[in-house]
Amino acid sequence: MTSPVSTGAARGRCAGAPARANMRVMSRSAAAARLPLNEPPQRPTFARERAAMRRGVMPVAGCDEAGRGPLAGPVVAAAVILDPARVPRGLDDSKRLTPERREVLYQRICASAQVAIAFAPPARIDCHNIRQASLWALARAVAALPAKPGLVFVDGCDRIAVPCECRAVIGGDGLVASIAAASIVAKVTRDRLMVRLGAAHPGYGFERHMGYSVPEHFAALDRLGPTVHHRRSFSPVAVALGELSVDADELAAAVLPL
Repeated sequence: MTSPVSTGAARGRCAGAPARANMRVMSRSAAAARLPLNEPPQRPTFARERAAMRRGVMPVAGCDEAGRGPLAGPVVAAAVILDPARVPRGLDDSKRLTPERREVLYQRICASAQVAIAFAPPARIDCHNIRQASLWALARAVAALPAKPGLVFVDGCDRIAVPCECRAVIGGDGLVASIAAASIVAKVTRDRLMVRLGAAHPGYGFERHMGYSVPEHFAALDRLGPTVHHRRSFSPVAVALGELSVDADELAAAVLPL
């Protein structure tokens, strides 16, 4: 005859097994919810701009820059005020678009929106550092807009010095339509400039790598030396100038990402 204690223990073990199984199923479901691997990437929308306009805050601008990481050329900042009735379709983070698609969207943005551009040259980057030079250029682009915005969205974690409300949005070029438009304008403008620098300085390959840290660029620095368009405060350029001595591992770690 089975004792009450044994029966209760067995019953408890039987009751616990389904509970543990359910917990495992729930855990797997939660993991799946956290990792939406099959979902398409999120695209920028005009929702934040419309929400601001419903509050009576207008116009709304977005700003972004291109060229923080390269060894040569300026940082190019763009500010854009989109027309709510003519928001171009297909806006996205410029890094997720092909060069051909960026050119098409660039034309549509410039034809339908208010656009301003500012440059931070290598001399300013070397004097103030890349972060401060980028923030300065972003503020200058906003100040150059034909209409003074009531709200500015800026990509990243830093707000900029503007005489109106400013909101920093991390990953904003993939979330906010105005920032995405600015990222496209800045990228296309800078790429066109670097193509011209490539023609003016043959042998560096600026028209292909846009000044970024690639083997072709390192080889050109070794062979030809830096130009006036190179950023002397960036380690690979300082090494090429003989102003800094580091080993290969340190040099690779000092290069900013693309």
